[in-house]
Amino acid sequence: MAVVIRLQRTGKTKQAYYRVVAIEKTRGPQGRPLEVIGSYNPRGEKPKEKVQINRERYDHWIKVGAKASDSVASLAKFAKRGEAAPAAK
Repeated sequence: MAVVIRLQRTGKTKQAYYRVVAIEKTRGPQGRPLEVIGSYNPRGEKPKEKVQINRERYDHWIKVGAKASDSVASLAKFAKRGEAAPAAK
């Protein structure tokens, strides 16, 4: 079972909201995740409102072999520092 940590889009049209999920690589973009470990709101005003990641669970999944997508890795790095999050692609 190959697990990846990636963004899963939710929200209304033109009002994007993302969940940071640990999910099997073969599941589709709207597939059922193994675990929701955080969220990303690109429309948030403050850095704390933009990115919220449960560091314990994120580190656990990385430790057991999950690969984080480029977007999630950069969001996790900025969430750890508490700085403003970059725009996700």
